[in-house]
Amino acid sequence: MNRIEQLFQNKDSRLLSVYFTAGYPSAGDTIPIIEALDEAGADIIEIGIPFSDPVADGPTIQESNQAALDQGMTLKKLLSELKDIRQKTQVPLILMGYLNPIIQYGIEKFCQEISAIGIDGIIVPDLPMSQFMEEYKATFDAYDLANIFLISPQTSAERIRLIDENSRGFIYMVSSASITGAKSGISEEQISYFKRVNEMGLKNPRLIGFGISDKATFDTACQYSKGAIIGSAFINVLTKAKGGDLKAAIQTYIQSVIA
Repeated sequence: MNRIEQLFQNKDSRLLSVYFTAGYPSAGDTIPIIEALDEAGADIIEIGIPFSDPVADGPTIQESNQAALDQGMTLKKLLSELKDIRQKTQVPLILMGYLNPIIQYGIEKFCQEISAIGIDGIIVPDLPMSQFMEEYKATFDAYDLANIFLISPQTSAERIRLIDENSRGFIYMVSSASITGAKSGISEEQISYFKRVNEMGLKNPRLIGFGISDKATFDTACQYSKGAIIGSAFINVLTKAKGGDLKAAIQTYIQSVIA
């Protein structure tokens, strides 16, 4: 069974998924960050593939993408660094990236290689669902890779049900229509949206992302989903810790969220 699906079978609440950009803050930090997140208590780790035009992301993640690219991180280099990662951790690992670099690499080759490494899922924000269904779903399924779809307050009930029907792992529930890192706190309007989706009785669990940054927002998100995803706030932690004790900074931050 895919590690993501196994995780949701074994843990029913307060799951924390953490995003960071591969190759940031420094070129050699990817594996140490994964190990530190595992040790600190993250349930899922989402590794960003640096891209020059990350349209769904706000300034914090955009800047980390550019810094990683400037330091020489590429998809090929990332996969090389990750080749022995399953000797170090059994935490579910997701790659988050945009469609263009993956197509350039080759979809079949990409899926085959990341599956062999032990990656469990993929998030491709700019992959149209119709294109996924027609061209890529069979390949993803063949390599036991969960393709994680995003929904937002603007997503129609019909589309949410279609996503639910064709999803594996979990649904990424975007808390607002904004880019990542654009808000802090959770509004009554967002809570109304969370409740509306919960009342739909979907088969897949949901994790809430965008605007989750601390214990208060994490706790609120967990009231309306199986857990939450932190991205920009964690990138800020890495930025502040650059050149210092990354492991200690990660441990302190993650414990402050989940304790």
